[in-house]
Amino acid sequence: MSTYVPRVVDDEIDALIQSLPALSLEGPKGVGKTRTAQRRAAVEFRLDEPATLEIVRAQPSLLTRGPSPALVDEWQRFPASWDVVRRAVDDDPSPGRFLLTGSATPTRAPAHSGASRIVPLRMRPLTLVERDFDSPTVSLGQLLMGSRPDLEGSTTAVLSDYAVEILAGGFPGMRFGQPRAQRAALDGYLERMIDTDLPELGVAIRRPNTLRRWIRAYGAATATTTSLEKIRMAAVGRDEPSPARTTALPYREALERIWILDAIPAWTPTRSHLHKLVGAPKHHLADPSLAARLVGLDIDALLRGQGPDRVPRDGTFLGALFESLAALSVRVFAQAGEARTFHLRTDAGQHEVDLIVERGDQRVIALEVKLGASVDDVDVKHLLWLRAQLGDDLLDGLVLTTGTTAYRRSDGIGVVPLALLGP
Repeated sequence: MSTYVPRVVDDEIDALIQSLPALSLEGPKGVGKTRTAQRRAAVEFRLDEPATLEIVRAQPSLLTRGPSPALVDEWQRFPASWDVVRRAVDDDPSPGRFLLTGSATPTRAPAHSGASRIVPLRMRPLTLVERDFDSPTVSLGQLLMGSRPDLEGSTTAVLSDYAVEILAGGFPGMRFGQPRAQRAALDGYLERMIDTDLPELGVAIRRPNTLRRWIRAYGAATATTTSLEKIRMAAVGRDEPSPARTTALPYREALERIWILDAIPAWTPTRSHLHKLVGAPKHHLADPSLAARLVGLDIDALLRGQGPDRVPRDGTFLGALFESLAALSVRVFAQAGEARTFHLRTDAGQHEVDLIVERGDQRVIALEVKLGASVDDVDVKHLLWLRAQLGDDLLDGLVLTTGTTAYRRSDGIGVVPLALLGP
């Protein structure tokens, strides 16, 4: 993909850069942070280039000279650059001075968090809209306004099309069109993460195979709230035991620092009648293609319903990956609408909702994800229960499907093919 793919986050950046002195684009490697920032930068400092890094180390003040915006790319390679930018903003808070990109949080944090000076903005892999998968007819942003619009539109996308997109992934530079090339690129991405990216951050990987087993077990737990202890126990090798607790915890922290783990937090509202909710996050990797590749399943295996058996789940692994694909799109669209994304599960498991999108005033949209084309009363029961709990605070309820048509049921719950959901 040699040409620039317009991103949902573009509008956010353009709006914020007019008022804020410094933005930090955060996210895993390969999501397009540099390309997106370059389109706005007047000057670049690419700190992943050894010569540039050496010069900036020798004279950090270079970052603050010249035209604006200045792009400080991969700033974590020289953590002191964060404080250089922060001090420059203190001295001159004019809007649009700096764009920082980072693919990791350094082991040694900057001296100052940069709060109110450097504003973070998350970038995730390509949504279906950004992949030009189909033309969306249902806007999450409009739903967040609370108007409950009519739902309409149709798509020709079917289950196998979604499976192809899950395996292709949303990393712009790894969408080659040929499955073998995509698999090779994803394998290389995962290997570089273990062999290069984490060691560059100062993370000591004494047993790479143990880390590989742990992240494979985490990928197998996609779209579940499986405990980290059960994930650890599932990470057994053919001739080796599960990693020790003291080993597994640093693995998780290191993978969070490079944005590979992207769990959805549990929704814990302040409403007293919804206090018995589980606080465990729902596990997701940065892109469902990573989970599929770690588990080693191709499109035929996924469509046959095959999946890992060491982590218990309801439904098929393809269903979990489809939920992860839906979560990726919803999170990007929710961020564009200044909303946050959670999941809901009661402590005894009687009720759960896959995705909760919450506005600043705690009014929400609830979304269930179903790997199927038809929706019946069983599929909407948790949404109807939540509507009874929240009343007008539930802005809307939807089921995201692999079907062909968007519509509203007689009970008011919307049914929307994932291909038709947009920002």
